[in-house]
Amino acid sequence: MWVTCVRGKEKQTVGELYDLFESLAEQIWPTDVEHNFEKDAFGSKDIADSGDSEFDLEAQVAREIAGMKRPRKDGRFANCRTDTPCVVFISCKPPVDPVQLVLRHVENVENTGVLHTRYTMRLLPVSGTCTANIPEIQALCQRIFGSFFTDRDNREPRYTYKIELRVRNHNSLSRPKIIQEIARCIPAQHTVDLENPDIFVLVEVFKSVCGISVVRDYYRRLKFNVMEIANARNKNEMFGE
Repeated sequence: MWVTCVRGKEKQTVGELYDLFESLAEQIWPTDVEHNFEKDAFGSKDIADSGDSEFDLEAQVAREIAGMKRPRKDGRFANCRTDTPCVVFISCKPPVDPVQLVLRHVENVENTGVLHTRYTMRLLPVSGTCTANIPEIQALCQRIFGSFFTDRDNREPRYTYKIELRVRNHNSLSRPKIIQEIARCIPAQHTVDLENPDIFVLVEVFKSVCGISVVRDYYRRLKFNVMEIANARNKNEMFGE
């Protein structure tokens, strides 16, 4: 997942997130339960070898796509180096679901006003990554959207949606082109709503890597900026709101 942090505190952010995420993951996916670590929910190989390791993000995604990684069971999180101030990327090892993990933390902060971190500002879950080119993005969309846009009874619900795109350090694809191609992968019965959509398709393009996830309540939860959520919660409590 992408993390925005205080400038100059990237290393400290990684450390505090390891502690936080391991604690949350142990609550949601206890380690005494057998899990299949070979593939994630979308059938891709694990992105990380060890929770104490650090990888170059672009190289790591390339290895994932090539299927050359052999996962180990001794860590659920790994820092992938971005070489960019204020930006951290933490990969998650199956069975950890980055969306579920972030939502659990956001809900905890909403309910308590307690961050459990000092330097972490905003969390952006990433359900899957690929090389930032059109064929790879289309394939990733098919894997992610296929399980989301059809309910358990194989019916086809109707949602309104917005594609929330952020592009950094990338100049190969234009914003309109990326949005257009992702929209083509969303079933036709769903319609665009830029003001108050049911769901948000979060797309982050960083250098040569594209990450995508689908979430709800993104605006209501202040774009998962946990510092702002905690401040709002504590301010309301102070004034009895």
